[in-house]
Amino acid sequence: MAARRAIHRLSRRPDLMIIESYQKLPVVYSCGPGEKSAVKSQRPLSTAKRPVNLDLSSIQFPLPALVSISHRVSGIMLFIGLIFLMWAFQVSLSSPAGFNTVREAMAHGFFARLVLWGLLSALGFHFVAGVRHLIMDMGHGETLEGGQRGAQLTIIISALLVVMAGVWVW
Repeated sequence: MAARRAIHRLSRRPDLMIIESYQKLPVVYSCGPGEKSAVKSQRPLSTAKRPVNLDLSSIQFPLPALVSISHRVSGIMLFIGLIFLMWAFQVSLSSPAGFNTVREAMAHGFFARLVLWGLLSALGFHFVAGVRHLIMDMGHGETLEGGQRGAQLTIIISALLVVMAGVWVW
C-alpha cells in the first residue's frame, strides 16, 4: 500500500496512477473517488522479433545448465535404481540360498554388475553436483566464469569417481 501511495504522489494528475509492468510499458489506472481501479490504457506488446515456433533441438545449453539437468537425471536414475537394490536386499535377507543367489549375481552376472556400476556412477555424480549446488547456495561461483569452472570441476571429479567405481565393480 505504501508503494501505491508513493507512485500516486509521483503522478502529475491526482486521478491517475502510473504503474510499470514487467515489460516496462506504463499502464494507467483510474483512481477516481468511489471508483474501483480499472485499466484506462495500455500499449500493446511488441511481437515483431519473437519466434513463432521454438525449435528446442537448435538451442545450445551452456555447460552449467547441462550439469544441472544431469544432476536431476541422476537423481531420477537413483530413485529407479532403488527398485533393483531393494529387490536384491529382500532376496538376500530371505534365506541363505537367496543370499548366495544375490552374491553370485553380483560376482558373475554381467547385467547385475552393469546396473551396480550405473548406480554407483549416478550416485557419485549426484553427490558431486549436489556439493556444487551447496557451494553455489553459499554464494561462491555464482558468476558466469565461476559457474563454468564449477561445472568443469564437477565433470572431472565425477569422471574420476565413475572410473573408480568401474574398477571396483569389474
